[in-house]
Amino acid sequence: MNFTQAVTSGFQQYAGFAGRAARSEFWFWVLFTVLVSIATNMLDVVLFGYEIALQIGPLNALTSLALLVPSIAIGTRRLHDIDRTGWWQLLMLTGIGLILLVVWWCFRGTAGPNRFGADPLG
Repeated sequence: MNFTQAVTSGFQQYAGFAGRAARSEFWFWVLFTVLVSIATNMLDVVLFGYEIALQIGPLNALTSLALLVPSIAIGTRRLHDIDRTGWWQLLMLTGIGLILLVVWWCFRGTAGPNRFGADPLG
């Protein structure tokens, strides 16, 4: 899956928590959200000034809210690919749990179908 397909898939399955997502789909989505965040942060600085962009960043805040649900959904589908439930994402709330999640998100998905659906690469 390439960058465009991953972003399209992310928006098509905006709140779709069922199924599985390949590593490429997940990491291209992460890259997309980082690039959008950088762009909106720069726009906040240009439009509202550095102090306001540093404190509030209205455009960045709005785009972050808009991308929150699909980011959680694709993270869940990525965990489904390694045969783990999406509830493991609650580990992010502990801070240190984010390290474990990043490691899991880097793992290769289970070959063939698992309890969450068919292999996205198959």
